[in-house]
Amino acid sequence: MFLWSISSSYTVPRNKLNTSDVLRTLCEIRRRKTPISSFRTCSAAISVSLSDDESFQERGIDPVESRGIRPNHQTFTWLLEGCLKKNGSLAEGRKLHSQILKLGFVNDACLSEKLLDFYLFKGDLAGAFKVFDEMPERTVFTWNKMIKELASRNLIGKVLSLVSRMVNENITPDEATFTCLLEACRCGSVGFDVVEQIHARMIHQGLGNSTVVCNPLIDLYSRNGFVDLARKVFDGLDMKDHSSWVAMISGLSKNECEVDAVRLFCDMYVSGIIPTPYALSSVLSACKKIESLETGEQIHGLVLKLGFASDTYVCNALVSLYFHLGSLISAEHIFSNMQLRDAITYNTLINGLSQCSYSERAMELFKRMQLDGLKPDCNTLASLVVGCSADGTLLRGQQIHAYTTKHGFASNSKIEGALLNLYAKCSDIETALDYFLETEVENVVLWNVMLVAYGLLDDLRNSFRIFRQMQMEEIVPNQYTYPSILKTCIRLGDLDLGEQIHCQIVKTSFQLNAYVCSVLIDMYSKLGKLDTARDILVRFAGKDVVSWTTMIAGYTQYSFNDKALTTFRQMLDLGIRSDEVGFTNAISACAGLQSLKEGQQIHAQSCVSGFSYDLPLQNALVTLYSRCGKTEEAYLAFEQTEAGDNIAWNALVSGFQQRGNNEEALRVFARMNREGIESNNFTFGSAVKAASETANMKQGKQVHAVITKTGYDSETEVGNALISMYAKCGSISDAKKRFLELSMKNEVSWNAIINAYSKHGFGSEALDLFDQMIHSNVRPNHVTLVGVLSACSHIGLVGKGIEYFESMNTKYGLAPKPEHYVCVVDMLTRAGLLTRAKEFIQEMPIEPDALVWRTLLSACVVHKNLEIGEFAAHHLVELEPEDSATYVLLSNLYAVCRKWDARDQTRQKMKEKGVKKEPGQSWIEVKNSIHSFYVGDQNHPLTDEIHECFQDLTKRACEIGYVQNCVSLLNEAQQEQKDPAIFIHSEKLAISFGLLSLPAGMPINVMKNLRVCNDCHDWIKFVSKVSNREIIVRDAYRFHHFERGACSCKDYW
Repeated sequence: MFLWSISSSYTVPRNKLNTSDVLRTLCEIRRRKTPISSFRTCSAAISVSLSDDESFQERGIDPVESRGIRPNHQTFTWLLEGCLKKNGSLAEGRKLHSQILKLGFVNDACLSEKLLDFYLFKGDLAGAFKVFDEMPERTVFTWNKMIKELASRNLIGKVLSLVSRMVNENITPDEATFTCLLEACRCGSVGFDVVEQIHARMIHQGLGNSTVVCNPLIDLYSRNGFVDLARKVFDGLDMKDHSSWVAMISGLSKNECEVDAVRLFCDMYVSGIIPTPYALSSVLSACKKIESLETGEQIHGLVLKLGFASDTYVCNALVSLYFHLGSLISAEHIFSNMQLRDAITYNTLINGLSQCSYSERAMELFKRMQLDGLKPDCNTLASLVVGCSADGTLLRGQQIHAYTTKHGFASNSKIEGALLNLYAKCSDIETALDYFLETEVENVVLWNVMLVAYGLLDDLRNSFRIFRQMQMEEIVPNQYTYPSILKTCIRLGDLDLGEQIHCQIVKTSFQLNAYVCSVLIDMYSKLGKLDTARDILVRFAGKDVVSWTTMIAGYTQYSFNDKALTTFRQMLDLGIRSDEVGFTNAISACAGLQSLKEGQQIHAQSCVSGFSYDLPLQNALVTLYSRCGKTEEAYLAFEQTEAGDNIAWNALVSGFQQRGNNEEALRVFARMNREGIESNNFTFGSAVKAASETANMKQGKQVHAVITKTGYDSETEVGNALISMYAKCGSISDAKKRFLELSMKNEVSWNAIINAYSKHGFGSEALDLFDQMIHSNVRPNHVTLVGVLSACSHIGLVGKGIEYFESMNTKYGLAPKPEHYVCVVDMLTRAGLLTRAKEFIQEMPIEPDALVWRTLLSACVVHKNLEIGEFAAHHLVELEPEDSATYVLLSNLYAVCRKWDARDQTRQKMKEKGVKKEPGQSWIEVKNSIHSFYVGDQNHPLTDEIHECFQDLTKRACEIGYVQNCVSLLNEAQQEQKDPAIFIHSEKLAISFGLLSLPAGMPINVMKNLRVCNDCHDWIKFVSKVSNREIIVRDAYRFHHFERGACSCKDYW
């Protein structure tokens, strides 16, 4: 070529041309007036030479102009390319820019692109924008350059503005534009509405199925917690590449959807996509989070099959998996066999040791890492600090803090967060606050740590102060900020503040974030606003399993067990696979409903899902089977729990007690004490209730002794249970003593003692206690008024009782409930005011239930009022046609009214309907054994002695005035069948046995499941006198204290 011939005359090789050669060539070209085609050929060679000549770059355009050569646009193109290639100075580039403007090449598109590239390369954003704004023509590629640069600088606001400007200038964004835009959104903090608009624009331009832009969109949605939207984008792709699968798997893993991540990984492999080390590490991370060692081992097998066993990235994930799941030997084996251990390998193991509270071993590995010539980085040191936080070694943490300062890591945000968390968890809040104030407070993570720190201390005031300060300094919250303050609101029960925070969340669009959504549901559920929680679930939760199971847990907490199970079924119908929390609470709901069949079905589902050995679920199973009377299954579930888990023990005691299997509950409680299992308020409460239900004073006192020994006797809740226990066991004096010993009395305490006195027939004392309660500024509730009205009923204070009833709404703001109406009816009928009672029932603002009518019918039997009795019986039969008590009472009514034909007809109806009466039964405890008796019982080993004692007692009673009640003997009184041949009622036999077996002077305590009849009541009064013994009988309605021929009820019961 021409250039070659000229240069040859100087004997300079082509690749050795210098600037002087080039300039001489240019002069020759000018002198010979070389044709354009030849000139262009030479230009290429000259361009290469000039762009490679460093000396020319130093002198710039000056040598050209000094030789009388006028540079053109191509010259400047060469020069700018040279600047880019040789990293020319910004000053030289600006000088070239000035020359370009001076010589009028400003409208040259090619030069403008080169200038833009130069300024972007040198990081001069202002210069780049100046060139960009003055460009005569801007292609989509030009716009993309600027957007990419702004995105790399995390200038999300300017990125959005530039894209908006681009659209306004009718430049259609392409895949590269959206990729840069999504990358900017990923690195910056943008609202959900912005991402949604970008997504909509992509779909509008027909890119909704492009993997190039959809893959980063999946990643963006996942990173911000919108995993459902990410999954929607993923599922909408017709063709999924490897990056699509990996982005979705990683997103699921990061959003606590680890089970779905593992399933998706399996789907990817089945579809023929060979996983890369990154995909394998993501799924191994998911296995670690769900603690599925079996699945992790299967993935490990796949790693070996695919030949990635030596990949450092995968090995690091395996080490982390095995270490986290307690398989230390496997973790160390992989670590030892690794061909190449990098800093990540050491960091993985150090982090694993730290997370498991092995901070000392982590320090040893830290030293070994340095001996291997590897320098610790911020991740290493942050993990060491985390280890100190986990096991509370503040001193070692402070030493690491000093090391980070010495080696220049002190300003690293991750280390700052770990150190702040260390001081917060070690309760050194003052140091934490001082350190926080010294750091770069723009880091939102540090603010979150402070929120959590004050939250753990239940310091809502300072927690909210930090939150407000964060807003004032315009620190943009992330998805963990709001949950931190909301969790504090939950712990302290501050619903008002929680609702205020919720309003702010709505404004920031974080309500669509799965994690934020689940915490909001948790707050409203735990603080009693279940309807609001449900509304959030339906509107925003989508298919987030945590939100659904949180809602189920909320329903279970408040005993809305039907709603809990309905929500559980809805969740499954939506295709959401339950986690252990969902299964546990669903089984707890079944236990509350005593729905054994459905509970067993859910148990089977949990086993299939791999949660059968989850401890909370096992405890729920213990409760389910014990409450449903399945003793063997309950013990089997109990044996599968951890030996020292007191929750399982509590579940057994509580379950048996709530089922009514009180003896078994007390046996479990005794075994707990023998094995040294620590009890709590819940356990003691169940044990005390079990003792009270069996009226077992001795065991009740033993439980009380254990409570006192463990220091729980000062707990108000336990004290309240003891008051009720002593009252139910017949010792009103012990109940009163326990009440007086309480240092803190709440409304439950007052209710317990008021009801105790009322049940024992001491109505006046109960009313005096009510007055004391009011003077103590303790507000009464519905339970209080039941005790007060019952007290009035038992002592015949009708006028006073009506006054209390009418003041419920006006004075105490309590709307009467059905049980209060029953008390008034009982009060009127005891006083013989049957007509008034009937009118009261007919005027009730609520529909009378069966108990109201049964109370009226029972009174009609006592007062022999056939007309009103039949009226009440008619309503009872309509409400409960199969209830035996109605027919028994009606039969007794006809008997006392001498309507024998009607009585016989009623009995015949009972036979035809197959209605059976509950037999009367009485219990008495003698020498730690419970002895039960039925009417005319002949089965006791001491039957002959008991009957002989009974005859003797009856004879002595008759001698001082006892006369058998013939009506009671010949007819069925209340609930118990009477037979002229066998008229010894169960309580008479129990009392006779007690007098035979118990030491002289010891009170006789008898329990009966039905109401004491008139004859038995009279008989016991006389027996208490002839035997000179206190006799306490607890029937289905109240206590009777018999002593010296009189009863505490004063024959008014």
